Amino acid sequence: MSDDLVPGAHPGRLRASDADRERVARALQVAVAEGRLTMDELQERLDVVYASRTVGELEPLTHDLPEPVRLTAPTPSAGGPSGGLVGGAPTSSAAIAVMSGSERKGLWVVPRQFTAVAFWGGVELDLTQARYAEREVTITAVAIMGGIEIVVSPDTTVIVSGVGIMGAFEDKARCQGRPGGPVVRINGLAFWGGVEVRRPEDTETRELER
Repeated sequence: MSDDLVPGAHPGRLRASDADRERVARALQVAVAEGRLTMDELQERLDVVYASRTVGELEPLTHDLPEPVRLTAPTPSAGGPSGGLVGGAPTSSAAIAVMSGSERKGLWVVPRQFTAVAFWGGVELDLTQARYAEREVTITAVAIMGGIEIVVSPDTTVIVSGVGIMGAFEDKARCQGRPGGPVVRINGLAFWGGVEVRRPEDTETRELER
């Protein structure tokens, strides 16, 4: 019997629908508009899109894009429950704000090492919808006469070891995440500035108090 007909077969062998093909095609067209793919690359990939029979043939076509199309549920890794949050190509490796602002939020992939720098400016890192390139990642946050805010999801374990000099390096996320979940280590320096690490519920409470 074909694997396509076996109950519980690998998700990548599931038959692709017209809607699946259109999702991938739209993502590729957006990538061209952003300058990530050439027209020739677009045509090559679209040829594969419309010839594909399974979702396993479709998903690799967007794996090298910042927001790849996922048509199957993530398969948990041997490391445990973290499998649903770990994996993918890093979206960016730094956020720098010099007399300005910078943010990373929404769907993005945190690399093994990420650097945030705020100099007379502000950086916001929202990890509540993020995935992680590896189960354990490190964020180095440096705030000099500026501010950095890092919001972490309840699923993650956070270890903060930064230093404040005439400033504050605050850990307001003092609790473990779920067993086997991602680990985020946050280090760095706040000099005449502030770095604040918090959970989403702390942000909501602060908004209500305003």
